[in-house]
Amino acid sequence: MLQRSQINSLKYAAGLTLTSVAIGITGFMCIEHYNVPDAFYMSVITVAGGGYEELRPLSQIGRIFTSFYILYNLLVAAYLVSVVTTFIFDGELRKLFKMYRTDQDIKRFSGHVIICGFGANGRKAYQKLLNNSVRVVVIEQNEQLLKELSEGRNGADVDGDGVPGGKIFYVLGDATLDAVLEQAGVGKASAIIAALPNDSDNMSVALSARALSQRLNIIARASHKASERKLIAAGANSVVMPDEIGGSQMADLVVRPEVIRFLDMISGLSADKLRLEELAYQQLKRELQGSSIRDLDVRSLTGATIIALRQSNGNLLVSPDANYCPEVGDVLLVLGSEVQIESFEVRYRQL
Repeated sequence: MLQRSQINSLKYAAGLTLTSVAIGITGFMCIEHYNVPDAFYMSVITVAGGGYEELRPLSQIGRIFTSFYILYNLLVAAYLVSVVTTFIFDGELRKLFKMYRTDQDIKRFSGHVIICGFGANGRKAYQKLLNNSVRVVVIEQNEQLLKELSEGRNGADVDGDGVPGGKIFYVLGDATLDAVLEQAGVGKASAIIAALPNDSDNMSVALSARALSQRLNIIARASHKASERKLIAAGANSVVMPDEIGGSQMADLVVRPEVIRFLDMISGLSADKLRLEELAYQQLKRELQGSSIRDLDVRSLTGATIIALRQSNGNLLVSPDANYCPEVGDVLLVLGSEVQIESFEVRYRQL
């Protein structure tokens, strides 16, 4: 992406050129009493150095003004040429068009997920969402990281896990700023992941994002337990503490290693991957709505297993009773291999 200073240089050069023309128009109108079209013509041929003759002989004051005006425009032209040359030969013009196209694409997004910060946690979240065909916009102010992301992801992978990806959409900027969040489409996003290394920055993201969208699902990273309550108060729906989770998992590898290996299979960290999928009642095929878990017969037909059910009132039923009939607002949690879950999706999910 283009640095802001490079964009400002282009704007400044264009502004100087327009200012020069305005000075010329004003000078020729006041000194030589030209009308606006004639003054504009004189200004343009002077700025451009076209060599055309003036409309009528200039007065002595007009010649002095024109002389200084030409000297001034030599400096403006030199600066403009240097900026344009940089954009052409350093590929900045191509980057400018790329940035514009990306911004236009993001404006059309709806229901996407925004990741703030592309460190270790941000990259892992990005990869997981990508694997689940979720559209993602990354916000990062480290241009080098974004350059690696852009150059390494066209058919490659970010974290070396062998999973390819397509075009990446990202915004170069500070995620704590409202303007940057709006550029990433926060108003139409379904969720935002605040994965910045500093807890106070993640609080700022949560506050800004909640102010910009009340329906947004905000997930924030925290390094300290004391930050959890503050992040929730700032508007976060969920708070994740990677360090605490990592320490707990290392202890569990000592006391209950098989449980951790099973969880690794579900999370995709193991070679033998399992997939945990959810299916809301509204997503169930219409002809199956109202059926009991026994009548759905998921295990016999697909090999997958309904391990839990989240009721509409928030209660979680683990290994729900076979006679229970899912209702509106309930969510089925189904576990199986990739093949089994695909079979489940085909048989039970509405197209």
